[in-house]
Amino acid sequence: MGGECPSCHYHDAGGDQCDGCGNLVNAIELIAPKCKLCKATPEVRESNHIFIDLPKITPDLQAWVEKQQVAWSDNASFFTNNLLKQGLIGRCISRDLKWGTPIPQEGFEKKVFYVWFDAPIGYISITANYLGAGTDDYKKWW
Repeated sequence: MGGECPSCHYHDAGGDQCDGCGNLVNAIELIAPKCKLCKATPEVRESNHIFIDLPKITPDLQAWVEKQQVAWSDNASFFTNNLLKQGLIGRCISRDLKWGTPIPQEGFEKKVFYVWFDAPIGYISITANYLGAGTDDYKKWW
């Protein structure tokens, strides 16, 4: 799904993020939303989802960032510190899709994990398998 960004009015913002301004977008806030495949106007439906409580982990994350960013580019440090300064908000990690990694939780049997939540875990596990099961060599790579 795509539409006009409510922040910068970029014409082709996605249902989760605007490539024009980089802001996170709640799909129901898009102006003139349309399905990317059939161009129909989407129908809003109620659905329960799982969120990561990012405000809860902010103090630990901030402490970790302060230790790590000495090796980061100025751009990465500026971007990350800006997000922390603005205040983190909960992020949805589930989707109503027929494909993806199923959520093994009662009440969420017909939902899958949002790919940007579970993909980093997959990157690490596939590297571990590629470098050989039973070895810790993948830890050096990561």
